[in-house]
Amino acid sequence: MAVTVTEAAARHVNRYLVKRGKGVGVRLGVKTTGCSGLAYQLEYVDELAPEDLVFEGHGVKVLVDPKSLAYIDGTELDFVREGLNEGFRFNNPNERDKCGCGESFRV
Repeated sequence: MAVTVTEAAARHVNRYLVKRGKGVGVRLGVKTTGCSGLAYQLEYVDELAPEDLVFEGHGVKVLVDPKSLAYIDGTELDFVREGLNEGFRFNNPNERDKCGCGESFRV
């Protein structure tokens, strides 16, 4: 079981943590929503929760709660720039379907 982070995503997270002046990493999880059922949640975290599973890559910690791991195990967190847009991309091998707007997915 693992969640990985690309070098580009790690650079972006590290820059933001330095700008904030605090934080231990990012929390990646899922919530029930949208047309396809699940959506990714990503937030900066200032302290670990007792139940957190910690994955580390390129010096960045990615925290995942055990319930979310079932849906995102094997996911690679990436950061991409496409034209004028930039943002995190979730390369999840468990996704079977995405909604048309790209906001939710199904496993």
